[in-house]
Amino acid sequence: MTRRALIAAAAALALALGGCGGEADSPVEAVAGTTGEKPAYGDTFIEAMTGNISGLIPNVLSDSASFDVGSLIYSGLVTRDRELNLIGELAESWTFSKDCLDLTFNLRRNVRWHDERPFTAADVVFTYETMINPKTPTAYREDFKAVESVTALDPYTLRVRYKQPYAKALQSWGIWMLPRHLLEPWVREGKLREAPQNRANPVGTGAYRFGEWRPGEKVVLLANPDYFEGRPYLSRVVYRVIPSQATIFLELKAKGVDSAGLTALQWKRQTDYPAFRKAFHRFQYPANAYTYLGFNHKDRRFADRRVRQAFAHALNRRELIDGVLLGLGREATGPYKPGTWAYNPNVKTYPYDLEKARALLAAAGWTEKNAEGLLVKDGQPFAFELMTNQGNDERKKVAEIVQASLKELGVRVDIRIIEWASFLKEYIKKRRFEAIILGWGIGQDPDQYEIWHSSKTGPDELNHISYANPEVDRLLEQGRMSCVQAERTRYYHRLQEVLAEDQPIVFLYFRDALPVVSSRVKGIVPSPNGIRYNFHEWYVPKHLQRYTAG
Repeated sequence: MTRRALIAAAAALALALGGCGGEADSPVEAVAGTTGEKPAYGDTFIEAMTGNISGLIPNVLSDSASFDVGSLIYSGLVTRDRELNLIGELAESWTFSKDCLDLTFNLRRNVRWHDERPFTAADVVFTYETMINPKTPTAYREDFKAVESVTALDPYTLRVRYKQPYAKALQSWGIWMLPRHLLEPWVREGKLREAPQNRANPVGTGAYRFGEWRPGEKVVLLANPDYFEGRPYLSRVVYRVIPSQATIFLELKAKGVDSAGLTALQWKRQTDYPAFRKAFHRFQYPANAYTYLGFNHKDRRFADRRVRQAFAHALNRRELIDGVLLGLGREATGPYKPGTWAYNPNVKTYPYDLEKARALLAAAGWTEKNAEGLLVKDGQPFAFELMTNQGNDERKKVAEIVQASLKELGVRVDIRIIEWASFLKEYIKKRRFEAIILGWGIGQDPDQYEIWHSSKTGPDELNHISYANPEVDRLLEQGRMSCVQAERTRYYHRLQEVLAEDQPIVFLYFRDALPVVSSRVKGIVPSPNGIRYNFHEWYVPKHLQRYTAG
């Protein structure tokens, strides 16, 4: 099937499944907490996830599912409020010197680990030492290598000294704090991933305690009655592993799950009718994540920038967004979201142009074709395997459109769909891939050193594609060494220009987040920070509670 046929089929499918009403009335449809009903304790909240978590100590993991679970178990010194401002979490207050070198934290005095031991500055020092320990298999070491020293002045006061001004100094302390009394021997031996707390019974300071983990089935968390911000209203949180978005949607309608992220098709054509709106609140806002076509730069074909640029010209992003996302997204020209301060709107773009794509491939030596119509160079046809993860219909459709689009150039693409945990462990981590369709979540700070710097290509690090560019390295280093936003803007604007020219990956689009939550759940207040920032305040009124356990 050709690229145009695939896009037309996606749009036709959306229309064929329509008949459920019009478009959303507003970007955020519901404020699920303005009924005046009294908050109540109890009930179970069931969330769907398409893949397994990879462990229970998020500091040494890199998948979003593990982060979602881990962020309910653990806490950081700081977090972000509904307006994205940095606020204290385990830290009660802090002072930052005018030269941006000395940061002093005053810690809360009422915080206990889930095993009842008190949380103190010694745990913060331990977490810092864990993050800089070369034996710790973490992708987040760089934020802490910028630190010169961390000193516990007393059990509840901590002083951090930086070697030089560091842009992410404060926000980097949002990292999950770890219990020294349990994990110190494992860190000393360089075996934190093998610690029993990474597989069962993790101990944090967060709103929820660990209940159980059945890999491939579910993760259960229980409300922490001693949580320092007050016991959460929801008694239990259950993450059900359902490796199919279609099955998740069936479970949602059958009330087997309380919350899930919708596909664009489900949002536009399958949920906009009175019965669904009564049962669920729907939300829509720009997600902090983009989807991309990535290449292994150790592959000589993809190490040639002209090949990557050719592929960029061969993909019609607008048609991709309309066909796969039904318009619920924006084109990506780089790793920064449109509308943010680091975003540069004036970078090189790659409009759909097959002739230009063919010319770039010819310049790279791909001039001949074999009897099958495939481009050939040095006797080898241009054919490669494109991998993506199981359970994500959107990425599968993108892969199919990439396949059809490149076929028009004379390039064969074989698609392979792999279970999420195996995909990460056996292929991404070990760099056993030629090309991938994946997504990157972006934080509130534009620093992306961990993803693009040439020093971050190890198996436990995040430069999965093995990209290296000296100017990119320099810009990343400069961008994180200033406390002045105007200076950082200049560095990141230039970074986008280089990435746009280089096309280390083909940036495809930023999609909209489309979560739905059972309407029995109250206390949800949409904001620039999405909907999950105040999860411990969500509740179900007594007369609407469905589960008695917990």
